[in-house]
Amino acid sequence: MEKNFNISEPEGEEYIDQTDELLSEDGMFEHFRFNVDNRQSLLRIDRYITDHMEKTSRNRIQLAIEAGYVKVNGNPTKANYKVKPNDIITIHLPYRKRSMEIIPEDIPLEITYEDNDLLVINKPAGLVVHPGHGHVHGTLVNALAYYLDKESGSDERMGMLVHRIDKDTSGLLVVAKNDLAQLHLAKQFFNHTIERKYVAIVWGNVAEDEGTITGNIARDPNDRLRFKVFPEGDIGKHAVTHYRVIERFGYVTMVECRLETGRTHQIRVHMNYIGHPLFNDERYGGDRILKGTLYSKYKQFIDNCFKILPRQALHARTLGFIHPVSGKHLFFEAPLPEDMEALACKWRKYANSHELEEE
Repeated sequence: MEKNFNISEPEGEEYIDQTDELLSEDGMFEHFRFNVDNRQSLLRIDRYITDHMEKTSRNRIQLAIEAGYVKVNGNPTKANYKVKPNDIITIHLPYRKRSMEIIPEDIPLEITYEDNDLLVINKPAGLVVHPGHGHVHGTLVNALAYYLDKESGSDERMGMLVHRIDKDTSGLLVVAKNDLAQLHLAKQFFNHTIERKYVAIVWGNVAEDEGTITGNIARDPNDRLRFKVFPEGDIGKHAVTHYRVIERFGYVTMVECRLETGRTHQIRVHMNYIGHPLFNDERYGGDRILKGTLYSKYKQFIDNCFKILPRQALHARTLGFIHPVSGKHLFFEAPLPEDMEALACKWRKYANSHELEEE
């Protein structure tokens, strides 16, 4: 018999189009605020919250309190705190459920690591992380629903996302198997203590061997499918990307990007902002010749490169975090996928056989 799972879609967030799921981890929390009535009798806070929130177990609330997600009058609290009249309770929790139906599908998963609490998956390019408009089937969540149900023999377990990467970005993702793991992993992402490094191939010869890009990121008011940097003022969300040059190919450069924050399209937006859009990034203008000549042979070379890598050249190579149960530090690395490796080899040969102009 086919088993279905339901999860609820985050309020206030929008799926931009039918090709990307654009929520980053900073958009994966829901926020609650309770102004306690002045006639409220003393009641344990875990009981109070459970009574006032739908479809949330007392155990999950207790775990959230323990993890520091619940505050009373601005201060962290304990599960046995007695709610008083006029208290202000604030809660932010990682999303857990969606209203759309999730149908388990037998989609192959490349599992880098697994234990009783979490999975680390090396996601291929082209796989949408979460169902959205235009992507009801064939997503990572559909695959997880099938895999975890098959492993557990129960329809009660389904992986809980802690963060996301774009459909056409490859690389490492961690998925929680239970409430405790999700709450503690999500907090590490929220506090920006997760170690993440990406490899990108960008247009142009990046001038400095290393640097830092800082600039608020928000949706582009002139194009709802894009995001842009707002360097001054209070528009957008604070974002910081550190980069280091790995290899120079003249007209393009391979760089390593370390995320200090986790905003939607952060690396794509930040590299475009400093004049080095990702190679073949259609949304940010990297899918045309931006450096080099316009001679027919070079144009053919670039077209062949685009065929080798028909997506933005971005790979989530490393992921490090503290295990939510054991407290041990875990670190994982995924080698460059075949398409990016092939692109790098092609550019390396081209650079070695041509005298390229200084950029």
